Amino acid sequence: MQTPRSITLLLLLCLAVLAIFPWVGESFYVNLVVRMMILGIFAMSLDLLIGFTGLISFGHAAFFGLAGYLLAIVTPDSGPVSIWYALPICLAGTALAALVIGWFSVRTSGIYFIMLTLAFAQMLFYFFNENTDLGGSDGIFIFFKPTVEIAGFTLLNLDDHYTMYYLVLVCLVGSYLLLRTLLNSPFGWVIRGVHANEGRTRALGFSTFRYKLVSFVIAGTIAGLAGFLEGMHGGVMSPAHLGWHESGTVMMMVILGGMGTLYGPVLGAFAMVFLQDWFQELTEHWLLLMGSFVIAVVLFLPNGIAGLVEQLSDRLRRVPELASSEEKAGE
Repeated sequence: MQTPRSITLLLLLCLAVLAIFPWVGESFYVNLVVRMMILGIFAMSLDLLIGFTGLISFGHAAFFGLAGYLLAIVTPDSGPVSIWYALPICLAGTALAALVIGWFSVRTSGIYFIMLTLAFAQMLFYFFNENTDLGGSDGIFIFFKPTVEIAGFTLLNLDDHYTMYYLVLVCLVGSYLLLRTLLNSPFGWVIRGVHANEGRTRALGFSTFRYKLVSFVIAGTIAGLAGFLEGMHGGVMSPAHLGWHESGTVMMMVILGGMGTLYGPVLGAFAMVFLQDWFQELTEHWLLLMGSFVIAVVLFLPNGIAGLVEQLSDRLRRVPELASSEEKAGE
């Protein structure tokens, strides 16, 4: 998976803008960007399934919400919990759930896979929705952010919004680099082979079931990381975080941003959250505007926002080449 140099430079520019934004932006928009980045991580994890493995999951929000609930469960009412304790439990719990759900789901394909993942997600949704000990349909509050300490020395104060912002930014960049490394490895080429032609990949001697299951578990675990960050940032988790609506929203981010690009779903997350906030300020019928935007992107940008960025990048790269060829022709 090779990213064009111009796209890499653009991504580095965007990273620089994100790095300085907390020092120039208002507090409200800083928190909004934190949510964008969390959803960007969530969307990248789903892109691993849809864009690279060819598994269309409609229950991906189950792992997002489950990690947040696990954080709420391990956080006592009396004070904060150590992140070195909470984070491994949340990620391990999410990975285990992804392993169990994936073991059943990846045996199917097409509409059956979609319905099975949706069914598992709805089971978890109703479990938390009916569990009064965990707040029921109202959700559960997380009153304390985890502590980041070593030998009693505080490394990070997550109650500081600057620290929280940069922690999420590091997780976003780290998730992107991790997924990009995986996709450039032999594992990445095999799952893309599964996406292109599973029968031929199996005929080459690869256990496609195992590769799909590993991809499913990795995607679920990264979605759990996003849910863990959402629980820390928002301070509340509700059954809605596990519902089909949340899965549909993140799937829309992947489609709008551009499947099979990794950075495209992040762009899709930023675009959707920004437009939702902007349209809500313009009119109470903002959903009509949001729907019009989605339809326009689907009709005129079949490869999503990332596809448009790549087209513009190609044109800019060709300008010097055309100028050079014209000079040679003139000579």
